[in-house]
Amino acid sequence: MTTRIEHLVTSGQFSLDGGTWDVDNNVWIVGDDHEAIVIDAAHDADAIAEAVGDRRLTAIVCTHAHNDHIDAAPALAERTGATIWLHHDDLPLWKQTHPDREPDAWLVDGQTIEVGGADLRVLHTPGHAPGAVCLYDPGLATVFTGDTLFQGGPGATGRSFSHFPTIIDSIRDRLLTLPPATKVLTGHGDATTIGAEAPHLQEWITRGH
Repeated sequence: MTTRIEHLVTSGQFSLDGGTWDVDNNVWIVGDDHEAIVIDAAHDADAIAEAVGDRRLTAIVCTHAHNDHIDAAPALAERTGATIWLHHDDLPLWKQTHPDREPDAWLVDGQTIEVGGADLRVLHTPGHAPGAVCLYDPGLATVFTGDTLFQGGPGATGRSFSHFPTIIDSIRDRLLTLPPATKVLTGHGDATTIGAEAPHLQEWITRGH
C-alpha cells in the first residue's frame, strides 16, 4: 500500500504572552488507505477528521505545544481514539491551552513512529519551544519541521519559552545534516528543501543578533 502525505490548511488564532494573532496552519496527514497519523491538529477537528476519512487514526503528533498547533488535538483524539504525542519539555506550554487534559504519550528523541509504510524518526529540536520536535522519514525524503525551520529561516524566538541560539543549534546540528534533497514541510507557509535553506545559516545567525 502506497504511503502518501496529505496537506490541509486550517485557520484560527495563536495566543501567547498576552497577544493574539490570526494564523493559517499546515496540518499534515501521513499514511496509506488504512491508517494514518496527523501532525499538528490545528484549529478544526471536524475538517481534520473529514480529511482522515474512514482510515484508522493511530496518533496525533504535536511538533510543539503552542496553542495553534494543539488546540484541536483533544477533540480529534476523542472522536477517533488516536493517541496524542508530545515531547515532555513542552508540557508547561500544553497546560496553558489544555490544563485539564495531558497528552497520552511522550515523544523521545530518536524514537520511530510507524504508520502506513512510513517510518518517522523523532528529532528533538528545541529553540522555538523547549519540546519542539521534527519528524524525518528517509524513505519519503521528507522532514516535518513544525515551526523550527521555514522557507527563509528559523521559527520565531521572541516570546516566552523560546531561545534563538538554541534554535540555530538545532537547525545546524539536526536538520542541515540531512540530505540536501530532503523536502521540508513546515507548520505554516510553503515547503522548501534542506539544500535551499542550508547556505543561509550564517546569514540567519547574523540577522538574529
